[in-house]
Amino acid sequence: MPIGLQTAAYIAATVLFILSLGGLSNQESAKRAVWFGIVGMALAVLATVFGPGVDLTSPAVVIMLIITVSAGAAAGAIVAQRVEMTGMPQLVAALHSFVGLAAVFIGINSDIAPPEGLAGAELVIHEAEIFIGVFIGAITFTGSIVAYGKLAGKIGGKALLLPGRHALNAGLLILSVILMIMYMNHAGSWTLYLMTLIAFFIGWHMVMAIGGADMPVVVSMLNSYSGWAAAATGFLLGNDLLIVTGALVGSSGAILSYIMCKAMNRHFVSVILGGFGNTTGPAQEIEGEMVPTDGDFVAETLNDADSVVIVPGYGMAVAQAQQSVSELTKRLRAKGKNVRFAIHPVAGRLPGHMNVLLAEAKVPYDIVLEMDEINDDFPDTDVVIIIGANDIVNPAAQEDPNSPIAGMPVLEVWKAKHVFISKRGQGTGYSGIENPLFYKENSRMYYGDAKSSMDALLGKIS
Repeated sequence: MPIGLQTAAYIAATVLFILSLGGLSNQESAKRAVWFGIVGMALAVLATVFGPGVDLTSPAVVIMLIITVSAGAAAGAIVAQRVEMTGMPQLVAALHSFVGLAAVFIGINSDIAPPEGLAGAELVIHEAEIFIGVFIGAITFTGSIVAYGKLAGKIGGKALLLPGRHALNAGLLILSVILMIMYMNHAGSWTLYLMTLIAFFIGWHMVMAIGGADMPVVVSMLNSYSGWAAAATGFLLGNDLLIVTGALVGSSGAILSYIMCKAMNRHFVSVILGGFGNTTGPAQEIEGEMVPTDGDFVAETLNDADSVVIVPGYGMAVAQAQQSVSELTKRLRAKGKNVRFAIHPVAGRLPGHMNVLLAEAKVPYDIVLEMDEINDDFPDTDVVIIIGANDIVNPAAQEDPNSPIAGMPVLEVWKAKHVFISKRGQGTGYSGIENPLFYKENSRMYYGDAKSSMDALLGKIS
């Protein structure tokens, strides 16, 4: 393939990626946007494989390409078929780790076998690209592995707060800068390898120091890191498309992280530095008791209600209850009731997690409202049904200054007339924070698996 044709293909792929990102901002255009991304990536891969930089006359190169592309395609297809929506957050974290590790391998490979003919300013720039790419990639790799472990429940959600952690991170960053200067002054490849180990530790330490309450932000933050790692690799390889794609992913991930931090009343830098998601003092005493209820009372209250708000959370995803919730919504709306959904920006463990589930269950887009759109309506709401949500409806965010989520905007469901909480048991949520909502006089605990509970309601609401 001539270089001009490859450039044209790269430009087309870039346009498709931009259209894909733009389309993902709207539920109605999201499916088409995904196809834009698929076609763009396929075009990018083909243009690279058949481009002038690949020697397809070499049998070894052809065999390697066939094996790697086939293996990657097969692994992707298997993962896409097997991973449920509940596993998407940890899958995304795992995929970020691949990008980071690829950046590390490519950087070290370029150090071992540098391009010929580099000298002067070109050599300096090339060495800087290697060092920065490996540094970002190493942080992304171990940080993503830790995020995967926390999201999958293999590592506890509690933040690990080492003594002097901020000074430790700052010292390691300064040491990495010193090693970079030494590397660019030809002190030897050992400086690059030592920095790689340091960056591995920084990535591990940074994410370990972030508590469960902030994990959704971590996912988008690592998405940004993986983008910048790809962009740095693009500079290293002289691949314009990789630079543009990495910049798109990096900047969009950073913007999303900022938006989520704002929604959670967090400072972006503070989340990155870690240490959030833990208590800062003694928690307030909770008075009252959890009062259980049954499906008959919930159904009777729903039949008498005029306005109903449903708040989905990660528990709905785990129980795969979205289809039952959708059917319940249809039946209530058929009775003339005003039924809407309240979505918190960080509901679930991935940005947009609940929106995807509801769209999959064919819930109408116009009744799915964001927190800012619906929070003022709770005092005029007859019934709120909370399905597997905890932290996003926790009044401690407003009432307890020592709470780990103090100051975080939440859905003010306790202002409604009746609140029913569908929950498996009396345990705390993912971040391990006790919820005073469950003890309020207008709250009732509807215990059981979310899908079974919703199916039971369907049998009582015809």
